[in-house]
Amino acid sequence: MKISVLDASNYFKGLLLLIRKDRKVSQSESDLMKRIGKTLGFEKEFCDDAIRDILANRYIDDTPPDFSTRELAVKFIKDGFSLAFADNEFDPSEEEWLRSTAERNGIEPELFSREQETAAGRKTLPVHLEVDDLTVM
Repeated sequence: MKISVLDASNYFKGLLLLIRKDRKVSQSESDLMKRIGKTLGFEKEFCDDAIRDILANRYIDDTPPDFSTRELAVKFIKDGFSLAFADNEFDPSEEEWLRSTAERNGIEPELFSREQETAAGRKTLPVHLEVDDLTVM
């Protein structure tokens, strides 16, 4: 799926906002964010700095992202759940933020719940993420 630079930026920023919801960034979350940033075409140094600074940066607007298509938003929610469960802890604030993102992008509560159950039932991180199917144009 081809996406704009703006959608790619919203995807990465949105996932950064998600990992700070529980006020800690685990190594598994950091590693996953670096992988996602690379896939979206962001420079390694930019990703490293953004991940390192996300907890302290209070100037980032915490509004859930608004994507150009519902299809992209569904991919984001799926990857968001993978990221939220990466540290084996699913904080209520992470769920609330993902739910707000889903609502903002017109994703039905049933789909949201189904994706949450799928992610919660995994024993390990998925090898393939939704972001792997995105090409930034």
